Amino acid sequence: MQKSEVSIESTAHVHLEKKAIRALGVAESFRESEGRSTLAAVVMRSDLVVDGFAFGSLTVSGSDATLEIVSLVSKLKRNDVNAIFLSGSVLSLYNIVDVDKASEDLDLPVVALTFRESSANLAENIRSRFDTKTARSKIELLEKLGTPKKVALKTGYSVFVRSAGISDAETRRLLDRFLLQGSIPEPVRVARLLAKNVAALLREVRR
Repeated sequence: MQKSEVSIESTAHVHLEKKAIRALGVAESFRESEGRSTLAAVVMRSDLVVDGFAFGSLTVSGSDATLEIVSLVSKLKRNDVNAIFLSGSVLSLYNIVDVDKASEDLDLPVVALTFRESSANLAENIRSRFDTKTARSKIELLEKLGTPKKVALKTGYSVFVRSAGISDAETRRLLDRFLLQGSIPEPVRVARLLAKNVAALLREVRR
């Protein structure tokens, strides 16, 4: 399937010229032995004020990433969110996000971030971990995602992205709006911290 690039100005949700737009960052924390990951979503304005959050979970090595992320974002019931940042498109030990479908279902641009180039062994790792049918479906989804594109950021760092509902040029502008330093946009950085700390708290409760 040929991925289309839609200019962000053509959507009803994002106006980069506005002083304060909102992005929602999604990240997870997990241990393989636990079977479920902790998913955190953070709404943040482009002036870096946190404006909401929610929590969910994914099946480790499962196939529910797209459904659960869409559900988590929808659960917030926010019609003022302009775009979604995902901390990765291959989550929870090969629970793969269909970025195109997530964007279509949410009617929002979705930008999935990775902070190093994808491993050439990813498909082979999937084949060795799953039965033939499951591996095939995961590899097909991985191929649909395509190769991440390198984006140079205003901080001098770079990030690799897979995106839907937004052009390459507008992806860079959007990322730069939510950067303080380094390569991690603030909504994703805060979502990572929340996911990590909530996961640790849940482990304590279970003891």
